[in-house]
Amino acid sequence: MNTIESKANEEKRSLSFVEQLVEEDLAEKKNSGRIQTRFPPEPNGYLHIGHAKAICMDFGVAEHYKGICNLRFDDTNPSKENTEYVENILNDISWLGFKWENIYYASDYFEKLWEFALWMIQRGYAYVDEQTSEEIARQKGTPTEPGQASPYRDRPVEENLELFHKMNTPEAIEGSMVLRAKLNMADPNMHFRDPVIYRIIQTPHHRTGTKWHCYPMYDFAHGQSDYFEGVTHSICTLEFVPHRPLYDKLIDFLKESDGTADVLNDNRPRQIEFNRLNLTYTVMSKRKLHTLVEEHFVNGWDDPRMPTLSGMRRRGYSPESIRNFIDSIGYTKFDALNDVALLEAAVRDDLNKRATRVSAVLDPVKLVITNYPDGQTEEMESINNPENEAAGTHNITFSKNLWIERDDFMEEAPKKFFRMTPDKEVRLKNAYIVRCTGCTKDTNGNITEIQAEYDPDSKSGMPGANRKVKGTLHWVSADHCLTAEVREYDRLFNIENPSADERDFRELLNPESLKVRANCFVENHLASIKPGEYLQFQRTGYFVLDPDSTETHLIFNKTVGLKDTWAKEKAKA
Repeated sequence: MNTIESKANEEKRSLSFVEQLVEEDLAEKKNSGRIQTRFPPEPNGYLHIGHAKAICMDFGVAEHYKGICNLRFDDTNPSKENTEYVENILNDISWLGFKWENIYYASDYFEKLWEFALWMIQRGYAYVDEQTSEEIARQKGTPTEPGQASPYRDRPVEENLELFHKMNTPEAIEGSMVLRAKLNMADPNMHFRDPVIYRIIQTPHHRTGTKWHCYPMYDFAHGQSDYFEGVTHSICTLEFVPHRPLYDKLIDFLKESDGTADVLNDNRPRQIEFNRLNLTYTVMSKRKLHTLVEEHFVNGWDDPRMPTLSGMRRRGYSPESIRNFIDSIGYTKFDALNDVALLEAAVRDDLNKRATRVSAVLDPVKLVITNYPDGQTEEMESINNPENEAAGTHNITFSKNLWIERDDFMEEAPKKFFRMTPDKEVRLKNAYIVRCTGCTKDTNGNITEIQAEYDPDSKSGMPGANRKVKGTLHWVSADHCLTAEVREYDRLFNIENPSADERDFRELLNPESLKVRANCFVENHLASIKPGEYLQFQRTGYFVLDPDSTETHLIFNKTVGLKDTWAKEKAKA
């Protein structure tokens, strides 16, 4: 095998199974060689990271094969949808770095879908059923037992037409009637047993207002919308596998209605299913996410503990890290539970290349350099990002009075404690080597101040200043810093797979998922920081400025630690 063939085979093996199917269609010149995908969210909530996986696939396939990807809002249930969700979805997709060719709405096709439903009634393919939803469900049967026909199944066409028009009036009562497709009540696929295709909803629609009172079901609108738009590949998640025969059957009817039934592959989409993205210590159910927001277990859809893209953005995740994570786990035909630590590792790896290194002290204790001149200050150069020389440097002020982390001092320390302890030396990062000379305590024995002396000849960068010490501490000047609030986030749930637990998911929430530190200190360089700028608090983790911040009240969200400590803490427990 020559080198070119080997390379080609390697590239072929790296393709996802979805891409392989797309390439097969291209090779067979289906749909005239066109590639057109769509991302079809229902605007009934905020997008979460599971949607991001679908976004990466839908837009990625179109981009890779020089096709187009449209955004279509499947807005067929006005009781759960609004413009807030539409606007947020637009924002999230753009933030992830994707561009749609066109924006469509299922509501654009309400007239066409209505006319198609009338055609189905006229051809004997649909009927109005006046049974309750419970009665219809009971008659569906089971996967191993056929269903029972509705007593309204053989209603005359004219009566069905009259009742269907009645369903679309302001007087129609929700739940009193539905339109069902007349298919096969004995089909082993439960979705084929006369599915409901229209129902009454008396809630104004966010786009069409009160024009409609009768709305198509998702299964009826989705495939038809794909067909109207010329979608070539309808890429969706595995739960739609049993829906695929119905998807194809309704398109068969649609092609029959427009006279193209004998034309092969004329805008016929191919449905391809891949596995959903599930994360440990997380729920993806929109119903449960709604509950968390509405019952105030979290502070809105963009709470940094939420798996929503807006929550992850607010927490400080970069769009590149999310895309890298999705690429790393890939696409298969089998559902799996992905460890959230893999996502955090992707975030950590990406932010290491982007984040500006700054000093912040989250649990402060005063450090006084007793032999440093009173009133004297120095500007110490701090590298913004050692991974990126072009990021440059900034200055941090050094003075006699400093703040350091309380955990960085022990009066009686074990042998391998390489931080500050009496009579031992440590380096203050970007500054001097100091030797601890003692500490001051209050009446309760709590340390209120630490004293140390500095070596004037040990300043970082000075000739001969490379004396080796085992510990390096970060610090901020007590007289040249800003007060800040820091919010530290943990897993939202206490158990690995809350979705699989039979208990009420509210009982599984982690009461320690948010810790707020009110009196932290950060260097003055952060006075001009903006939300969305990635930071590394040295020796602590990655952080981002929260949008709730003001000029006089800085708030920082912890994105992720420098290391994965969760697994270690879990093992201790």
